[in-house]
Amino acid sequence: MASIASYDFGEFVETAVFLKDQPVFAIADGTVRFPAGGDRTVEAHAGGILTARLDRYAPRLLTGGEDGRVVAISADATTQEIADIGRKWIDAVAGGPKDTVGFASGKTAYVRLGSGELKETRHERTVEDIAFAPKGVRAAIAHYDGASMFFPATGAAPSLLDWKGAHLGVDFSPDGRFLVTTMQENALHGWRVEDGKHMRMTGYPSKVKDWSWSAKGKFLATSGAPAAILWPFSGKDGPMGRAPLELGTRGDTMVTAVACHSAEDMMAIGYGDGMVLAVRFADAKEALLRRGGASAVRTLAWDTKGERLAFGSEGGEAGIIDIAG
Repeated sequence: MASIASYDFGEFVETAVFLKDQPVFAIADGTVRFPAGGDRTVEAHAGGILTARLDRYAPRLLTGGEDGRVVAISADATTQEIADIGRKWIDAVAGGPKDTVGFASGKTAYVRLGSGELKETRHERTVEDIAFAPKGVRAAIAHYDGASMFFPATGAAPSLLDWKGAHLGVDFSPDGRFLVTTMQENALHGWRVEDGKHMRMTGYPSKVKDWSWSAKGKFLATSGAPAAILWPFSGKDGPMGRAPLELGTRGDTMVTAVACHSAEDMMAIGYGDGMVLAVRFADAKEALLRRGGASAVRTLAWDTKGERLAFGSEGGEAGIIDIAG
């Protein structure tokens, strides 16, 4: 089994990422931890971190907190305040092209453009999540009864993609052709961006709380079942009429975290009992990376080379698994 450098942060691990191949952990207590080579602690938020996400377009971690602030943390542990909206909770953050940062609080979606200008878009429903298309500065949000897409720099009215129910998470496919949401019910929903064609992805025994696009965007891997469910997105209709892959099945033990490898068609799967497996797409071959722990795996992240895997759990356990070693 691969070697593991273990840590215990004593609090819920919101997100694990690599910044310039350095493992970094966002903790619910408001701190961001740099454990490698001695534990450095960044006091990012007063009151706690509510959301944290790797910026796909820059080597930084974006965090939002109970203090109404959005903060960017770099690989050298320096911080930059992106925004401060006062005594409002930040519910979602996302990085976009051209140094754009989006975040949400209540019924308002905020986008800070690369120029530093802050744009606000008010919506009828609570904004649950925000994401950016891979090209241009086009944003999407998840809300009750669907999703909306808009161009924050123009101020034009958002375009609604409707589907009944509560939509909690949102993301574009890496090629920008599809928009997908997680739902309060045990399902995903998707739309083809060019014409709004619907895509239903159902059959989960529990809510989908984590997802990850494969390296070339051919699959969307998800939690929410006793196996990792991978929906195919390589065709023009996405997963419609096509069966998903099911990898890493373990009886009734639920998959709680997923992370596709940064280059190869393989993935890491975290479970409710703390176990972590690596599984190859082509033949479903499995490799045990961690036997288990005291709580469910919350977050997984690969480094750039795909040789190390960071994990964090709901109970504060965390670590770096050296695959190459």
